[in-house]
Amino acid sequence: MERKKKVETIAHNRRAGFEYSFIDRYTAGIQLTGTEIKSVRNREVNLSDGFCAFQDGELYLKNVHIAEYVDGSYNNHEMKRDRKLLLKKMELKKISLKMRDKGLTIVPIAMLISENGYAKMDIAVAKGKKTYDKRDSIKQRDVTRDMERGR
Repeated sequence: MERKKKVETIAHNRRAGFEYSFIDRYTAGIQLTGTEIKSVRNREVNLSDGFCAFQDGELYLKNVHIAEYVDGSYNNHEMKRDRKLLLKKMELKKISLKMRDKGLTIVPIAMLISENGYAKMDIAVAKGKKTYDKRDSIKQRDVTRDMERGR
């Protein structure tokens, strides 16, 4: 009998959807240490202040808080260290070309555990929304919510 595991979302960056409009989305692997993956599986992750940046031609996840593992002892990790994102060379090249445009950034959208048990990060090349765009998002969300209640 074959058992299939589902992709499990660990953390979601709701603020990113409000602050940015997404242009392209990618799913990247993330390089974690032993105590980090244990904390991720315990859902002790905060993506709200996180962003991605290039260093030496590689993409790194910065300012994402992964809490210390309780039973980690002296092997524990730094909570806000830079973590390398694992993407194919062609994807990295596409992202770096898009980053040359003014006003674009790379934001983490969600962290998940794949079917194989690996930690993955959904990232997006995004453009910051203006104030009136944010008001439109709020208005659209309220209309959708009212329609759902009416059913």
